[in-house]
Order: sequence, then C-alpha cells, then structure tokens
Amino acid sequence: MTTPSTIDWQFSRFADLTPFDLYEVLAQRQNVFILEQTCLYPDIDGYDLEARHLLGWRNGAGDGNGDGKRQLAAYLRVLAPGAKYDEMSIGRVITTPAARGTGAGRALLEQGIAHAEALHPGHRIRIGAQQYLERFYASFGFETVSAPYDEDGIMHIDMLR
Repeated sequence: MTTPSTIDWQFSRFADLTPFDLYEVLAQRQNVFILEQTCLYPDIDGYDLEARHLLGWRNGAGDGNGDGKRQLAAYLRVLAPGAKYDEMSIGRVITTPAARGTGAGRALLEQGIAHAEALHPGHRIRIGAQQYLERFYASFGFETVSAPYDEDGIMHIDMLR
C-alpha cells in the first residue's frame, strides 16, 4: 500500500515534463475526470503550457505487477495570478485510484500549497472545488466564497485561502 512517505514529488514547468511524465498526467486526468466521473469536457484547456505541475510518483515494485516502474499517484497544477482568476489557483487535483485512502491526497495538497505560496508569495489561492470535497479543502484553510454551481454536470463551489 502506498503511503505519503513513499511518494517522490516533482514540481515542474510544462517544458520540463518528459513525454512519459506528460503522458501519465494526461492519462490519469482522463481516467479520473472524464471516465471515472463520466464528465465530458475539454481537459486540455490551454492552461497547462504556463502552469507549474506537481506530480507525486510511487515506485511500482510493490503494486502487485512487479514491474518496478514508477507510477503517478497524485497530481495538481498551479496557475499564476491572472492566468485564470485574479488570484493564483490550484486545479486538476487528483489522487489515482491505487493511491486513494493512503493520505496521498493530503500530502499532495500540503505540497501544492507550499509550492504555490513559494512561487507567488502574498497571493491568495482560489480553487473551483467539487462540492463534496468542501470539508477536505476547508481543512487546509480554504473558505467557500460562492453558492454551489453546476460545472460539467458536477456541483462545484469556489473557495479561497
């Protein structure tokens, strides 16, 4: 079972992602947001090019297939202030099915917030969160600042930290 302590974190500009890294990110975003959540929307939205990407890798040796290849366990992207909102933002937050329930999601948010605040000190962070995750994000200091709204068939709320 994966634990946060077994995750290797990589914080990269888009141009520094290898083709393998990018493939894994896009494949997992498709698996989680489009297939698992049955939500048809344009995941490749133009923001990735200027975003910073946080990838959490785990070694595949203990995953049951024995191939030893690293696998993406968690991911998010950070957008600069003004890119999407007035504030900086964190989005496309995923924990892969194999890493869920291990604390990887909490570790991802801790890492993501720290990297975002180091990149853009003094700026607030805005997220468009799936409403069912409101308490999770609130535990990191995010406060709800909008009424619930439907985005691509899933109820969301805007939150600020």
